Amino acid sequence: MNPIELPMAPPPAPPEPTPPAGTRRFRVEGMDCGACAKTVEEAVAGLDGVASAQVSFGNGTMAVAGDATDELIATAVARAGYRAHPAIRKAAEPQAPYWRRDARALSTTVSIALLLVAVVASLASAPRAVAEPLYLLSMAVGGWPIGRAAVVALRRQRLDMNVLMGLAAVGAVGIGEYAEGAWVLVLFAVGTSLEAMALERSRRTVASLMDLAPARARVDGQLVDVETVTAGTVITIRPGERIPLDAVVESGASSVDQAPITGESVPVDKQPGDELFAGTLNTTGVLVARTTRAAEDSTLSRVAALVEEAQGSRAPAERFIDRFAAIYTPLVFGIALALATVPLLFGGDAGTWLYRALALLIVACPCSLVISVPVAVVSAVGGAARRGILIKGGQALEDLGRVRAVALDKTGTLTLGLPVLRQVVATDEDRALALVAAVEADSEHPLAAALRRAARDRGLAVPRAERFVSLPGRGATATVEGRELWAGGPRLMRERLGSVPPELPGQTMIALGEGDRLIARFGLADQPRAEADGLAQTLHAAGVRRVVMLTGDTEPVARAVAERAGIDEVRAGLLPADKLSYVQALEREVGAVAMVGDGVNDAPALAAARVGIAMGAAGSDVALANADVALMSDRLSGLPEAVLLARRALRIMRANVIASLAIKAVFVLLAPFGLVTLVVAIAADMGMSLLVTFNAMRLLRAA
Repeated sequence: MNPIELPMAPPPAPPEPTPPAGTRRFRVEGMDCGACAKTVEEAVAGLDGVASAQVSFGNGTMAVAGDATDELIATAVARAGYRAHPAIRKAAEPQAPYWRRDARALSTTVSIALLLVAVVASLASAPRAVAEPLYLLSMAVGGWPIGRAAVVALRRQRLDMNVLMGLAAVGAVGIGEYAEGAWVLVLFAVGTSLEAMALERSRRTVASLMDLAPARARVDGQLVDVETVTAGTVITIRPGERIPLDAVVESGASSVDQAPITGESVPVDKQPGDELFAGTLNTTGVLVARTTRAAEDSTLSRVAALVEEAQGSRAPAERFIDRFAAIYTPLVFGIALALATVPLLFGGDAGTWLYRALALLIVACPCSLVISVPVAVVSAVGGAARRGILIKGGQALEDLGRVRAVALDKTGTLTLGLPVLRQVVATDEDRALALVAAVEADSEHPLAAALRRAARDRGLAVPRAERFVSLPGRGATATVEGRELWAGGPRLMRERLGSVPPELPGQTMIALGEGDRLIARFGLADQPRAEADGLAQTLHAAGVRRVVMLTGDTEPVARAVAERAGIDEVRAGLLPADKLSYVQALEREVGAVAMVGDGVNDAPALAAARVGIAMGAAGSDVALANADVALMSDRLSGLPEAVLLARRALRIMRANVIASLAIKAVFVLLAPFGLVTLVVAIAADMGMSLLVTFNAMRLLRAA
């Protein structure tokens, strides 16, 4: 067994508590480790009027339930050494670069300058009375945020990284190592500032999504704030403008770039009746549209909210690491304390052993280990959202990365869900098609609509039908030109003809008859998506063992589609309950199963599968709310993309954890023997933290 699989694949954990309805969300700035999030959470949770507080280090947000004022909450967070302000999902105002608007970045810059001056003074053999105050000043300037956060953590009896680094720096000064103490604090401040900048970039996914929606809409020729526009308002979108609100086209035609929402690389043609999404780009023509939702309810806003929640969710691996860090940190701290005191009982040099203990104290900080997974989750979810793939959190990401089998619905998933006429078997094809279109003139069945479209496309004159009668599950009858005609499927054929005529290979057959006489047969077939060709091979290449089709359609029709997609196994003629049973059996046989579907009849199987993937979710509230993964467009290519991204995320998480544990193990072994200086220890610790952060951020780019 791979020894790394144990920590990365723990048993399914119970779902995290969901914040109560009516909670307020805050953005928390300055957090660069999981311990920081715990400190903020406890600081706010202890306030009068706060019922609960949940802080997510992953996306830098906090959910607070209760009637405490925003000012009181912000003050409590500020006392803990961080900054909080209400989170508002709207297009963000342009912001100055991080290093110009963050006080900690400014203090770090000044501390670096002071440290360099102190180093130059030391190299120039300046008196200690000159160099040492400079070292102390650089520590004070760069370390005040660290010291303030350490005091808050100690009050709450927490051993976080600020406490450990503060103790190491103070201890170094206590034994006369001013230079090393200054290097510890300044390098730590530099590392945390760089981490914060990198994390901010990963967390910007939601803000960048909301930036896509213009702040104003054109109503009656005037630009008005989108917050004032209600559903049902007519708006105009000119070429080159972004669509401000969800709407339906009333007049005009254009091509719209929907990549920010659906991930489609090619603009989609729009005409009257078509749906528009807020934040997408109108490229060519003028569109007049009627809004369908207010700004706060738009697809863009809902996707942004779901991405933010997903980024803040905790992956199973992260929960394991938190448990590990809760044991590791106090254990190494205890070892460092023993290293500083026990040798003295046997005549050891106090300065030597205290120095070694301080180096071990720095190694006790589990920063790189703790941030390994959440940064990867934030980056993977954000990177997927940019490609029109919505992954609903760390649990869904890990489950998707471990999928062994994929079950696909046929109609609307592998096919367009739009049947077309493929074959007519009759003496006079056009005459037969005109008659069947007349019989089916008032039918709402998709196959009837396909027959009517075929007659219209051929320019046929369809006679008028009378006394139409729908026969649910069988077909329809009508009087056409004085003749009592019927049209329907196998059940009606058997009733009227006594048997079913030979099937048309790979097609759904509809018969037209009069009494017990067969007039014509029509072969209809759904249109496979172009992207369905070779889909199974692509999934196999992504590491999926089995690809199965589950459909309620007939075996011949299903196999015709499956052959194009290269699917391994076909299960046809299934009811929703049959799909559910098969998914459960497949899960027991091969492991994690992803079910891909788009219809209500797929809902039980989607819920039973380890990962439920909804197709074309951009316009579906139900799919957005209930799927583990939502492909915002009908792009089937998004399916292997999602699997590859999730597997890549797992590899990066695993690599981060292994590297962090390896570095910690090496330095824990070397520090007691005096083979690690304070500067090397802090450089290794912060270097590894930055390494795992930037490694995880690779997930923001295309896979």
